[in-house]
Amino acid sequence: MQTPRASAELFVNVSGLRYPSVMAARAISSGTISFGLVSIPVKLYTATSAQQAHFNMLHEPTKSRVKQQYIVPGTGEVVERKQLVKGYEYSKGQYVIFSDEELKSLEAKRSQSLDIVEFVPLSSVDLIHVEKTYYLGPDKGGDKAYRLLAESMRVSEKVAVGRWAAKGKEQLVLIRPYKDGLMLHQLYYANEVRSFEDVETGATFEFSELERDLAQKLITELSVEQFEPGKYKDEFADRVLAAVDQKVAGEQVHVAQEVPRAQIIDLFEALKQSLVQAQGGAVAATGTDDSPKADEPSTDEVKPRPVGKAKPRKAQAKKKTGS
Repeated sequence: MQTPRASAELFVNVSGLRYPSVMAARAISSGTISFGLVSIPVKLYTATSAQQAHFNMLHEPTKSRVKQQYIVPGTGEVVERKQLVKGYEYSKGQYVIFSDEELKSLEAKRSQSLDIVEFVPLSSVDLIHVEKTYYLGPDKGGDKAYRLLAESMRVSEKVAVGRWAAKGKEQLVLIRPYKDGLMLHQLYYANEVRSFEDVETGATFEFSELERDLAQKLITELSVEQFEPGKYKDEFADRVLAAVDQKVAGEQVHVAQEVPRAQIIDLFEALKQSLVQAQGGAVAATGTDDSPKADEPSTDEVKPRPVGKAKPRKAQAKKKTGS
C-alpha cells in the first residue's frame, strides 16, 4: 500500500491522530507604529491558523490529483496563465483592462507604517468589523515605548484606530492591549459590513413573567465565570483523521447513524425541560409535576403572543465566492 504523501506542515501523533506541533513564533513582517512624534518599531506575528480537515480532488481511476484550468466559454479553449489579463467589470459583461504596471501605480505606498489616527473606547468597537488578527511584538529599540503604549491603553480602556499600508492596499486596523503586549486587528471597512436591518427577525412578542423567569434561570444554570476555548475542539476534524488512519491501516470506516432532529415543542415546556436537564434532573422551580399550580398559569395561557406581523421575506442575492 502506498504511504500517503507528507504534508508541508509538521505534525505530532497523539493516539493515532495527527495534530500540528507547537513551534516558536516567527515574525512574518515588521513595521512602525506612529502617532504624534512617537515611533515604535514592531514585528507582526500570525495569531491564528485554521486547522481544518482538507481534501484534494482526485482522478478516480488513477487516484492522482487533478489540476484546474482556465477555459474560454463557448470555444472550450484552454488558456495558459501567461495569456490572462486583469479586467474590472463596470457593467454587465463590460470590462476595462488594466496592465500590471497600471495596477502597480494604484497601490498604496509600501511604508509598513502603522499610523494611529485616533483612540476610541474599546466598548465602542463592534467585533463584526474584525477580519484578521496579528500579534505585535517590539522590534529592536522599541521595548520601552511598546510597553508604555500597551499599559497606557489598558489603563485608559482605549484602543487605537489606524491605517496600515501593506500588500498594496491601505488597511484599516485596530491596535489594542493584550496580555503583556499589543494585538493588531485588520478591520473591514464600513461598506464591507452588511446591515443587520436587512435580516428578517420575525414578529415581536410579549412574554409572561413566568417565561422570562424560566429563561433567566436556564441562563444562570448554564453560566460559567469565563470563556475557555480550550474546552472545545473540532470534533469533525478528529473523526476525519481517525477515519484516515483506519483507511491507511486497511480497516473499514463505519458510518454513524444520523441523529434525528429534535422536535419543536411549546416554548414554555421547552424552557422547563431544559432547566431540568441543566440542573441534572433536579425539579425545576416551577413545580414537581407538569401540571400548573392553582396560582400558576397553564401552558396555553403563557404562550408568547405576537404583537406585530412579520414582514415578508426578501429574496437574497447569492454571495460571490472568493475574497
